[in-house]
Amino acid sequence: MKLTKNFAAATMLAGVATAFSFLSAGTAQAQGALVMYCGVQEEWCRAMTTAFERETGIKVAMTRKSSGEIYAQVKAEAANPRADIWWGGTGDPHMQAAEEDLTVEYKSPKNEELQDWAVRQWEQAKHRTIGIYSGALGFGYNTELIKSKGVEPKCWADLLTPKLKDEVQMADPNSSGTAYTLLATIIQIMGEEKGFEYLKALHKNVNQYTKSGAAPAKAMALGETTVGIAFMHDIVTMVVDKAPIKVVAPCEGTGYEIGSMSIIKGAKNMDNAKKFYDWALTPAAQKLGAEAKSYQVPSNKSTPVPPEAPKLNEIKLINFDFAKYGSSEERKRLLSKWDNEVKNLPK
Repeated sequence: MKLTKNFAAATMLAGVATAFSFLSAGTAQAQGALVMYCGVQEEWCRAMTTAFERETGIKVAMTRKSSGEIYAQVKAEAANPRADIWWGGTGDPHMQAAEEDLTVEYKSPKNEELQDWAVRQWEQAKHRTIGIYSGALGFGYNTELIKSKGVEPKCWADLLTPKLKDEVQMADPNSSGTAYTLLATIIQIMGEEKGFEYLKALHKNVNQYTKSGAAPAKAMALGETTVGIAFMHDIVTMVVDKAPIKVVAPCEGTGYEIGSMSIIKGAKNMDNAKKFYDWALTPAAQKLGAEAKSYQVPSNKSTPVPPEAPKLNEIKLINFDFAKYGSSEERKRLLSKWDNEVKNLPK
């Protein structure tokens, strides 16, 4: 009998606790909440979260993942969206989400303050995603580790040398927008047939396909790989931290990203999502990137460009076709082809 009474009491307490948790959640909702999926570096994600909470009183629940992972999660949750805003990461998966009706149209009053490339992204996505920063793709090498290799790579072609076998690191384009940008870049420079031949040859020198696009830059800094393919601004972050790394803008030319922001269709905190969207396009919010050691070029014309940021006008940038390579059909096709023809190849 005593056991029964204790069980009953415990059940009652559990019921009260559950009711209290629902009440607390409801109170938090009333005070203001926002669920954000963040596609940049953890430090920048946290800086944005903290500043927005401080300025608005809106509590932010933030999850950091690579852009390809976020796209997959948003798609999987489409019937019952958990997130309100998707901030950061390469624009291609944002464009695919827009095409698949996973995000909503929105016009911010801040649009008129933005660079042309940011607004063009918004127009191409039929008003469902917008550019928040830009950065060029490239690679770097550890200047200490490279000495024993007898090579000083300056071009994409140089990464194929047998001297760099198992010495190159890049991300997996299925999870990483950075690596998908590489895939699309190589195809646009060389054509699809020769581009895939290049990627197959590069595969022999790749020691790891990481989940995150910035991971190869960190691995270079730690001496875990000689060469890392990444966005140049992510490599610069390591250089600023005194890592022995040289940043390379490939001689053949290179692609670039337009980091983007989208509001999730069916967002439970839609008004707060729009508040964050407008705030994230202000110079005050965009300056947080450089403070968090992220050196992309911001989209608001009035935001100071970090002096450490790679000079886009000094890099041979290709005319990247964001509409084509951000389309759902093309992304699926190329990723499937990469899986079948490159990733699964023996070394």
